[in-house]
Amino acid sequence: MTLLSKGAVSALALSCGIAAMGAAPAHAYTLMDMIRGDRARTQSTLIRPAPVAPPATYADPSAPLPKVSSPTYYTYKPDPMRFVDTSKFTDPVVTGAVAAVNVSADAAPTVQRRFLIEAKVRAPVEVAKALEAYYGDAKNPLLWLSGADINDRAKAAMAALADAGSVGLDPADYALEVPNVDPSNPDPSARDRALTQFELALSAKVLAYVQDTVRGRVDPNKLSGYHDFVRKTVNLTPVLKLARMSPDVAAYITSRTPDGPQFAALKAELAKLKGEGSAEAPINITLTGLLRPGDNSPEIPNIVKAISKHGSAALKAENAATLAAYTDGTDYSPEIVSLVESFQKERGLKPDGVIGQATVRVMTGGDSNGAKIEKLVVAMEQARWLPADLGSRYVFINQPAYMVYYHNDNKEQLSMRVVVGQPSHQTFFFQDQIQTVEFNPFWGVPQSIIINEMLPKLRSDPNYLDRMGYEVAVGGRAVPSSSVDWYGSTSNISVRQPPSGDNALGELKILFPNAHAIYMHDTPSKSFFKRDMRALSHGCVRLADPRAMAAAVLNTSVEKIGQEIATGKNHAVQVPQKFPIYIAYFTAWPDKNGVVQYFDDVYGRDAYVEKAFSATSKARGAQI
Repeated sequence: MTLLSKGAVSALALSCGIAAMGAAPAHAYTLMDMIRGDRARTQSTLIRPAPVAPPATYADPSAPLPKVSSPTYYTYKPDPMRFVDTSKFTDPVVTGAVAAVNVSADAAPTVQRRFLIEAKVRAPVEVAKALEAYYGDAKNPLLWLSGADINDRAKAAMAALADAGSVGLDPADYALEVPNVDPSNPDPSARDRALTQFELALSAKVLAYVQDTVRGRVDPNKLSGYHDFVRKTVNLTPVLKLARMSPDVAAYITSRTPDGPQFAALKAELAKLKGEGSAEAPINITLTGLLRPGDNSPEIPNIVKAISKHGSAALKAENAATLAAYTDGTDYSPEIVSLVESFQKERGLKPDGVIGQATVRVMTGGDSNGAKIEKLVVAMEQARWLPADLGSRYVFINQPAYMVYYHNDNKEQLSMRVVVGQPSHQTFFFQDQIQTVEFNPFWGVPQSIIINEMLPKLRSDPNYLDRMGYEVAVGGRAVPSSSVDWYGSTSNISVRQPPSGDNALGELKILFPNAHAIYMHDTPSKSFFKRDMRALSHGCVRLADPRAMAAAVLNTSVEKIGQEIATGKNHAVQVPQKFPIYIAYFTAWPDKNGVVQYFDDVYGRDAYVEKAFSATSKARGAQI
């Protein structure tokens, strides 16, 4: 392991940024006491004595408090569309040769080609360009017509597009009406115009499908300031040629859909739920308050029934004796408590046997089949924003699950609970690469916390940070907090908390440098991990077992991590090789066994994706 230079360590001493706003300081007496104004309690946490300094001269004591705003959600604007430039499709030689000449049916495709210039098709910009490239080359034959008829290739392509719902797309976006042409029509030009319009329109639908199934219908960056992706570029240029040459055009079209194990699990779950429809009778569990071990409740039979239905095969095998022996009793007996604890543990809930609303929701399947289908469709869309292959080694944080998973050699080797951002300080949705583990870190207080949470106290008590032991610098020069003009701009003021047992970041942090200053880190607030709802931080991701995660990413032992921490010194170690981390947001996602689990939409993001679907379909279906 290679130690970074002192300068590099300083550069890494950042905290969660404007919207992410760093680790929630709820555990740190110093910062929270400052916010509460609890002067007496913070006296015991002094790190160094307050420097003697002349009082600051304040610019404008009556100046209003500034505010740093979090990112916002947007009104979705669909991808731009335009008409295909058919003027590029003219072929003067062919047009002149066939004009006013009675040609045979076999020559109809050549004749029809001259009507391409009259076709009017509106398509996404990239699709329009690909159409112009293919049909602008006179050597490329028509794909979907044979003589005066629509060929079998066209029928196969349309069947594939009609099945778009099976992969989480909307078949209506790719539907096309077959022209009603009469071969005996005395006006063959009318027939050829209709067929040529169909030719170009079907090609546009195929190209749009391929683009959508690879990268998704929605541009995530247009959803909110919390989404940050480099949108995939889909090479559409060879698609029509490959469709023409393929012996099975339907297989070719559907082959472009992601085929990774996670997407495959979502697709299989979608097919299963659609097959079940809404006929499945729900299991209702009605509780007021909490059901604790030793209690008695008429809902116990429904609880056992729900676990029998929604528990995994492994859980049911492990508890087979309890399930077989149960006879509709209402006592919450030790055997049933053990069954519930196993179920809670399997679903990432606190395995304490206490049944509250979070446990009830998971036991009953949480959502109706219709609601689950909606979550699956959103999840399949979002999966397209990520690489089709997540890699053999990666870290995956699923915010709605409040969990992080470490994968190596294509297997999940570690998982643990996490705390993510509060709804008012949401964790972003993006991907990056893990680069560094920093031990005994400084906490660099973000400007957002300085401005939104510290300034009110500092304006009335500028010595506060000095007594707390925080380090203050103006323009990079260390100064006493009491000497700072807290009524002026804070843009060149930095505040950081030195390493200590009370440090907001705990023993270590794991960095994947990004524009949002989000990272994984330790926390002294261990009690937060006992909660089922863990959207409690200022945006960074707190780890229940940071030493285990640090050992995994550094490819070393937990004992070695302990030795690094035991030095007591702030230092950083680079990972032997960078690898991906996905800070993701999925309300439906498969576990390590391929079983799709469902989660609450803690930030309400699914609704914005669904609105984007509607806006996209509306834009595509607009009349010419």
